[in-house]
Amino acid sequence: MSRLFKTTMIAGLMAITLSGCVIEPARPHRPPPRVEMVPVMPAPGYHWVAGQYRWSHNEWVWVPGHWKGY
Repeated sequence: MSRLFKTTMIAGLMAITLSGCVIEPARPHRPPPRVEMVPVMPAPGYHWVAGQYRWSHNEWVWVPGHWKGY
């Protein structure tokens, strides 16, 4: 095999391999969940959805818990 062909093959394989790499910015660890006071159930048939942190605009944002009906 010619030297040019080998070099082209190696460059092509490296390009294919590197095209699958995804670089994602590092996130800080999720903070521990907050302690929530669960209010009184508004009516029978509701269940409590606990609050949680959500990643938004490069920071963890607390989404408070709420009652959800069926």
